Amino acid sequence: MQADEYYMGLAIEEARRAESIGEVPIGAVLVYEGEVIAKAHNLREVSQRSVAHAEILAIDEACKKIGSWRLEDCVLYVTLEPCPMCAGAIVLSRVKKVVFGASDPKAGCAGTLMNLLTEERFNHQCEVVSGVREEECAHLLTSFFRSLRERKKKLKQGKNNNLQ
Repeated sequence: MQADEYYMGLAIEEARRAESIGEVPIGAVLVYEGEVIAKAHNLREVSQRSVAHAEILAIDEACKKIGSWRLEDCVLYVTLEPCPMCAGAIVLSRVKKVVFGASDPKAGCAGTLMNLLTEERFNHQCEVVSGVREEECAHLLTSFFRSLRERKKKLKQGKNNNLQ
């Protein structure tokens, strides 16, 4: 479990990078034989691409680095439970194990809403470990969205004051 906590710490650093540029703070790290081969954070807002999730970007980087679409002996660390799109990419890229921090009650497909990663009808299943540094990962997200709501509220109040 110590290794899981260490690599999740690297994913948390990636999530903080996302937050620093106004992105939802989600980070991902792919590890092969104890070596980080890819890391990424959300870039959906900055790039205006719906597929620019941390997991997808990390998977793409890892495939380029190892020269294969098969990531069979890799472990993916991600701060938030993968969504359906990311879970599909994880299965299709044959990631061996997924370790995530916070559960996602709205889109989680690694055990919360469903578990695409262990679905036996697919030709690949992943080992799933949840709740690693969960409180820290969840706090990143809740504080980000709280701050976002406060900014929107102030903006709305400012517009209403200008109309009066």
